[in-house]
Amino acid sequence: MLKLNFNEEGLIPVIAQDYRTGEIRMFAWANEEAIRKTLETGYAHYYSRSRKELWKKGETSGELQRVREVRVDCDEDVLMYVIEQEKNRACHTGERNCFYRNIEGDRIDKPLPFEALPRLQEIIRDRLEKKPEDSYTIKLAQKGLDKVIQKFGEEAVETLIALKNEDRGEVLYETADMLYMLTLALTMEGIDVSEVMEELIKRMK
Repeated sequence: MLKLNFNEEGLIPVIAQDYRTGEIRMFAWANEEAIRKTLETGYAHYYSRSRKELWKKGETSGELQRVREVRVDCDEDVLMYVIEQEKNRACHTGERNCFYRNIEGDRIDKPLPFEALPRLQEIIRDRLEKKPEDSYTIKLAQKGLDKVIQKFGEEAVETLIALKNEDRGEVLYETADMLYMLTLALTMEGIDVSEVMEELIKRMK
């Protein structure tokens, strides 16, 4: 382990970032023991300054954080746990992450651009599971995968036409439609968007 720069209390700040969506899930503190427990078990451990004790995230709530990687900043005084949030609610308030308000205190529901595809897939999975009657996703999915693939093909052609016509607004609109259809097809096939991104990463030289 690198020689980390702990503060005078023997602690180091830790940011938990979601592996799939890229969103910052939470911030906490860790001491050396918490870090070693994290590395040994593969699950996020932190140190509570109020309770003066080690704690495993989700031990009581079930909201475990599986740690895929621990990263260190350039000054070696901040850590980042790259995590998978097992039940998708990282905050003790029940929110998906701790940063759900802006500086004025207003609630923020809009994902950031890099979260869009994985968050879209979460919504699609929720629709497929709960089957709300007024859902376009459900109406389409009930027609079968072949119909979804056909719709993806139609949207892909419309995207190509928009590109050919150099119509920026139409390119954006049709590409969004195409990505929705592709994400629905992938979800119905049991493929996570992150798997596609991992394949792209393999090709980066």
